[in-house]
Parts: sequence; C-alpha cells; structure tokens
Amino acid sequence: MRKLLIGLMLWAGPLWADGERAGDFDYYVLALSWSPNWCALEGDARGSDQCDDRHDHGWTLHGLWPQNERGWPSYCRTSQRDASRGQTNAMTDIMGSGGLAWHQWKKHGRCSGLSAPDYFEASRKAYTAIERPAVFRKLKDPVKLPAKVVEEAFLESNPSLSPNMITVTCKNRHIQEVRICLDKQFEPRNCGSDTVTDCTMSNAIFTPVR
Repeated sequence: MRKLLIGLMLWAGPLWADGERAGDFDYYVLALSWSPNWCALEGDARGSDQCDDRHDHGWTLHGLWPQNERGWPSYCRTSQRDASRGQTNAMTDIMGSGGLAWHQWKKHGRCSGLSAPDYFEASRKAYTAIERPAVFRKLKDPVKLPAKVVEEAFLESNPSLSPNMITVTCKNRHIQEVRICLDKQFEPRNCGSDTVTDCTMSNAIFTPVR
C-alpha cells in the first residue's frame, strides 16, 4: 500500500521541470495577453508603466514558451549568454516592459536552445505573424462576452488556425490570454492535451483599450 501511495503521488505531481537541457522540447506556445485586463487586475495596482495612459497596448506578447506534449521545461541549463538589458528593453513595444522580457528569457527563452537575440527575434516574428482581430480595439466601454467569441475572432482573422490550435484563458472573471500552439518552425499545430485550458465563461469581462 505504501508503495502504491508513493507511486500515485509521483504520478500526480507537477508536469513541469526546472533545469532541463536547453532545446529539449516538442513545440511552442505563443501567449498573448489582453493588456487592459491585466492592468485592471494587476498592473494598475503595481503602478506598471505598461498601464500608463500614454500607451495604447491591446494584445501584448506574454511569452513564447517551449512546451512538451505533456508538461513543459523551465529555467533550463544553457551555454548561451543571458539577455542584456538593451535586448530586453527592445521588446517593450510588444511586451509592455523590459522586466517581463527578462523574466521570459530566464524562465522560457533559455529552454529554446536559441541565443537571446534569436529568441527575441523568433518571439517577435511569431507575434507579428498572428493577426490580432481589430474589433477588440474598437470597444469604447467594458463588455461581458463568452470566451468562445474571442477564440472565434482569432480563427476568423487567421485562416491557418483551427480550434485545436488555440485556447483562451480567463482569470478573476476577465479574459486573460489567447494561447496559440506552434511547431519549431513557428507554423500553427495542434496543442497538447494539457495546453488546452479553454475558459468556458459566458460573461467574461473585456476592458477596452484606454
């Protein structure tokens, strides 16, 4: 019985791993965050520059994450030189802050096996390759909508995507992110079963761009 319990605990444990070998993964997840919702939930309270009224961020790049068919690596061992402040600050236009870019490099970029410049170039290329539906930038007031509507808008704007290549997440009753699965050549592909975490809310809050 004791051995059985230990086995169950091991089987049910976290599927992510720290310190994996760089470059050892199956595909990427491109995570896009709706900045106005992040600001409403967290950024404003932090006094984040990303949320300053002089910006008009919509869908920002949260990160480009190496992913396995089951689980994901993080904080990998790599021989590549860490990203410089100049390299992380250069991502501010699409990521909102250099601090986020540094965190993404440290936790996820090292696992790609790419150099920091190549990882950020790949991140920007993947971000710009996805058409972000213009309709969300036209909102004037906060609305409540089914999370499925967000997915459908991305599918309509990106004919190369199918429903099993994209997932929409929610947090604290707000639309949080759109996550799109890409192969190592940055072409859309089906997501692994543990990546698909579709929000099923029918009245998720969507805050307009300021």
